[in-house]
Amino acid sequence: MTLAHPKTPRQRQDELGVAPLFSLEGMTIPRHSLPDGEMPPDVAYQIVHDELMLDGNARLNVATFVSTWLEPQAEKLMAECFDKNMIDKDEYPQTAELETRCVAILSNLWHAPNADEATGCSTTGSSEAAMLGGLALKRRWQKRRAADGKPADKPNLVMGINVQVCWEKFANYWDVEMRLVPMESERFNLSAEEAVKLCDENTIGVVAILGSTFDGSYEPVKEICAALDALERESGLDIPVHVDGASGAMIAPFVDPDLEWDFRLPRVASINTSGHKYGLVYPGVGWIIWRDTEALPDDLIFWVNYLGDNMPTFALNFSRPGAQVVAQYYTFLRLGFGGFRRVQGYARDVATRLSARIAELGPLELLTRGDELPVFAFTLADGIENFTVFDVSNAMRERGWQVPAYTFPENRTDLAALRVVVRRGFSHDLADLLVHDLERQLPRLQKQPAPVHDATTGTAFAH
Repeated sequence: MTLAHPKTPRQRQDELGVAPLFSLEGMTIPRHSLPDGEMPPDVAYQIVHDELMLDGNARLNVATFVSTWLEPQAEKLMAECFDKNMIDKDEYPQTAELETRCVAILSNLWHAPNADEATGCSTTGSSEAAMLGGLALKRRWQKRRAADGKPADKPNLVMGINVQVCWEKFANYWDVEMRLVPMESERFNLSAEEAVKLCDENTIGVVAILGSTFDGSYEPVKEICAALDALERESGLDIPVHVDGASGAMIAPFVDPDLEWDFRLPRVASINTSGHKYGLVYPGVGWIIWRDTEALPDDLIFWVNYLGDNMPTFALNFSRPGAQVVAQYYTFLRLGFGGFRRVQGYARDVATRLSARIAELGPLELLTRGDELPVFAFTLADGIENFTVFDVSNAMRERGWQVPAYTFPENRTDLAALRVVVRRGFSHDLADLLVHDLERQLPRLQKQPAPVHDATTGTAFAH
């Protein structure tokens, strides 16, 4: 979440005026400190409500992976659970039971070898889940090093440079060297060959991403595992794989069932996903699942006596709401496998049809098609020099669309692209409207003499 900091831009006005209502004419209240006294609840509501009208329309935000639509019945259940503390399993034992069921469902979905002994937990999101997976990798490596009488002061973790920022946080907070494989030419994610090159005796694991946020493509998890198998045969190094399935772990099982990326591969030790992305739940809930109890060291688990119950916990947070976990179980129950297959399949259909229509417009060129994650990236065709992808992004904002523009990372910083994320609630009709608005804006952009926006001025989006 955003850090409040003196360098963070903020509104300069220190007071706001209250609209004439009841007996508050002419009243002002401070923006950045507590008011001196109370005010009527309707007035407080109206002040906050009016400010929030400046937020964007979530349904027109094709930048975010986060769910922005839920059925009314799920919203009702969440409202009924807003006051439930997920950590208090003694007071809310059935909420805890629903969490356990969700862990079992995901263990089965991802082919854990013994799903009857499912090992995992809910988190506040896939970022926390990824960090817990990383912690388990580090602790297992430390134990092996100690058993062999070797130092354990220089752990490293291998991944592609396209990883989400949570992995940078993990490496920073827990003193792990990030070994990043840069992009090269048309390779935008981690390859098996490049991953193995960076592994050594201090490598705690390799992170493979099932669905890159840069272009929606899957990394070749099976090939990475096979290359690590070969490395073990040659060198004796046994390096596990963590799959960051923040998005793809809730896509691939339903629309790519023959793709082997999960616990069917013995080298995969853990998988994280985001319930509030393609798990189809409002933020924030994530999930981390280990292949078995051996993959999660016992000394990372805390047994806490809380309000009369002794319970195991492995988390970076303590108290948090149970509403999202309840909504996740509702969604599993409501859709079942067939329902998820239809929802995710529809999203892919929308993405591939939309990307094809954008490619037909002429000045735009696809980098991916949306045929893995229902997400695709596109850039400007060769020879276009009078406008940029950042100009396109800003032009689309005039119609309410939030279409992110960004540059790619190291070794491909020359490439700037736009990206579209298709989520539940984004229909063929909305896709047609997006194309229509692109068609409306492109002639104006093609007539401008020179670019107006670049990476520093064109967008607030940061990858």
